[in-house]
Amino acid sequence: MTRLSALLCVRNEEARIEECLHRLAFCDEVVVVADRCTDRTETLAARAGARVISGFFPLEGHRKHAGLDACTGGWILELDADEVVDDALALEIRLTIERDPEGDYFQVPIDNYIGRKLVRHGWGGSFGTSSAVRLYRRGVKRWKAERVHPGAILDGAFAGKLAHPMRHMVDENIGDMVERLNRYTALRAADLVDSGKLTGLWDNAFRGVRRFWKCYVSRKGYKEGELGFLIAVMAALYPLLSYLKARELMAETAASVTALQPATPITLRPR
Repeated sequence: MTRLSALLCVRNEEARIEECLHRLAFCDEVVVVADRCTDRTETLAARAGARVISGFFPLEGHRKHAGLDACTGGWILELDADEVVDDALALEIRLTIERDPEGDYFQVPIDNYIGRKLVRHGWGGSFGTSSAVRLYRRGVKRWKAERVHPGAILDGAFAGKLAHPMRHMVDENIGDMVERLNRYTALRAADLVDSGKLTGLWDNAFRGVRRFWKCYVSRKGYKEGELGFLIAVMAALYPLLSYLKARELMAETAASVTALQPATPITLRPR
């Protein structure tokens, strides 16, 4: 039987992790990377039989690589604590890897929920996705060193897209959506400052307009009514807010450096 590892990277997810792990009984092992957890996440994960790796991982890519290093399966199923694998998807995953597919990684459909409402259309622009590479052979997927949504590098061959979706409980309500946008853009701003690749105001504003069009029109967010419009707005604001927060960070850093510099000494000349 092909060995399957489930990989989760979490931070303070005690409210969600039990259901997520309960649904992973079809996996041969579960590896949980606990990043700076201050609640019962680690205790609950260990009680559920997961292998827990505790540490300080400010970059998401580093968290994922630490988890991959601990996985022993030939295939990896990657998910977050707010995602659930239902029975139909679990069966499809096992059948898929047991037939030894020619390819190396699969796209997994994702059903996104806001509260109890399934929102199928309009996701994108760094604010959500309806499909992602979550099932892959060990060693095929790597991540860049970034804080939020790190770019992935795939070294193998595309094997196809699974039929059954993963269930993603994205946000409880609109307040959670706004809070997530604030959190994501703060992390993205730090990435921009570190990379030195900070473009201008109007470039990011125009990028936001393109993202709104892509989410609301191209990806049919209009079918979701008010929530679809809001998701498109959030996606549009993402690059602009990230840019403005990056500029703010740079100004704060410059001010701190100036404050730490010693004052210019005054030389008194004797008369």
